[in-house]
Amino acid sequence: MINGIYAATLSVLDQNLALNIRKTIKYAENLIDKGCHGVVFFGSTGQSQLVSIGEKIQLINSLPKSKHSDKFIIGTGLNSLADNINLMKIAKSNGLNRFLIMPPAYYKYEDKDVINFYSRIIDEIKNCEIILYNFEKLSGYKFSKECVETLVENFPQQIIGVKDSSYNLFENLKIKNFSVMPGSELKLLKGLELGCSGIITATTNVTSILARDVFDKYQSNSTQISNEKLCSVRSVFDEYNLISGLHTFMSQIDNDFSNLLPPLKLLNASEKKDFFMKLEQLEFDLKHLRAA
Repeated sequence: MINGIYAATLSVLDQNLALNIRKTIKYAENLIDKGCHGVVFFGSTGQSQLVSIGEKIQLINSLPKSKHSDKFIIGTGLNSLADNINLMKIAKSNGLNRFLIMPPAYYKYEDKDVINFYSRIIDEIKNCEIILYNFEKLSGYKFSKECVETLVENFPQQIIGVKDSSYNLFENLKIKNFSVMPGSELKLLKGLELGCSGIITATTNVTSILARDVFDKYQSNSTQISNEKLCSVRSVFDEYNLISGLHTFMSQIDNDFSNLLPPLKLLNASEKKDFFMKLEQLEFDLKHLRAA
């Protein structure tokens, strides 16, 4: 199981659109220092489908040197069964054993086909921990409750949780020793009340301090003071492409965040003006990233 506040961390690129290994890792470490219990590299927010396999391998090979290597999850971001298995083997050789894996995109398939996909991965790599990635808008497939239950029954040691970004599972999926992690701060408090384990989200790249406060206050049964603002900030980001909004926001700190792999792009001038005006009305700005 995993518990707490996890960010789907951003990938930092240089002006030539190559992955900056050092900066990407340093940025992820900073997220953990500022409140996240852990991070996912190469989730959809990390441009997983666009970053080359070679660059992913370079980053994975550098992760064991990090002080937070035990808090890292690797998103494979790959459709190919063989590529998924090979990347996992490389990660495992570097002491990384937790993975966020989405079923392949593009093709149409059913629950039984998804079970076959994960079964073949686990047949090759038995000693691993997999978080299922439920995001119909990206993969074209939405996990059913029954499919998840079957996978956990078949592989209780390997299938340890689900990131639910389709939001059809977090309210009614109840499995012992299994983490259910909604993909939005809007679902954090309600999810905790329903027995969820926390969240894995894009916007905890900038809301980690607020999200951690909500999580900690729930754990201590204290009065919630940050949830309303947390949800309001997330709602602003939801009005735009999340990756575009996050990189536009973070480029205030470091211009390297302006670099995005096509077809992704920053918010245009009109969107940017509107975006920052709405955040200013919520009194949410860079100081929320710098607070300790």
